[in-house]
Amino acid sequence: MPLVDFWTTGIARAEALADADTTTAALLTFTASLLQAQRRIYTRVQTASVPSTAATGLSGDLETDLPMLRSSFTPLLDVVASHGPEPLARSASELRLVDRRVLDEMLITYWHAPADDQFFAKALLQPYARALADAQIRPAARNHIQPDQRCPFCGGMPQLAILRTPAPGAGTPADGGQRHLQCACCLTVWPFRRILCPHCGEEDERKLGYFHAADSAYPHVRLEVCATCNHYLKAIDLTTLGLAVPLVDEIAASTLDIWAREQGLTKIERNLVGL
Repeated sequence: MPLVDFWTTGIARAEALADADTTTAALLTFTASLLQAQRRIYTRVQTASVPSTAATGLSGDLETDLPMLRSSFTPLLDVVASHGPEPLARSASELRLVDRRVLDEMLITYWHAPADDQFFAKALLQPYARALADAQIRPAARNHIQPDQRCPFCGGMPQLAILRTPAPGAGTPADGGQRHLQCACCLTVWPFRRILCPHCGEEDERKLGYFHAADSAYPHVRLEVCATCNHYLKAIDLTTLGLAVPLVDEIAASTLDIWAREQGLTKIERNLVGL
């Protein structure tokens, strides 16, 4: 999905689910606010993302591009302080007082060594990385984190899997043509084999399991679990519900994460709200 429509669709889905599901309404309302903030960040940097020789163009080197992102940090913190859960809201208020150089270092550290507990760096750099992906500006200094199971564009970890009907001639469910992964960093989607663990590379289908709650409000969301590494991620089945927005529906089906933790499983990459 190109350009700003990606964010607009996610915001609308989060708002609709918040109205329909009282159990996760607060979480989804926060998700909508966060996506709105990210859309504003994306819009700012996307105008500079067309490759050119102009000094204002994005380079793909974060340290070079940081001046374009600094003005977005305070508005993001304001959104989280106003709408986020208490621990995040408190952290946002504290970060408002931090020296700019500390914030710069936080972003650079995350960019070179991503960690899914670094909420603020992830929230700000997702729209930046997405703008790079949409403009096909390769991110610098990330090739060292790009094994086969990572995003082929930026080397990011997979956030979730997407199941969809393959286009004519593009493959069948038997050969894995339906399964894609979505990157936790640049949010782009790439095809991935059906029988393969995205974390450890396990190929034995006897060690790969799939679980979903039959009585769930989100029957199109399931867990994909590897018994070899004890990691999991969620898969959004668009063949069951084509209106789903994977990033949002993955957050909405948070009860599956609670169940997975109770089973001693570790998520490959926690989502933007920390689940």
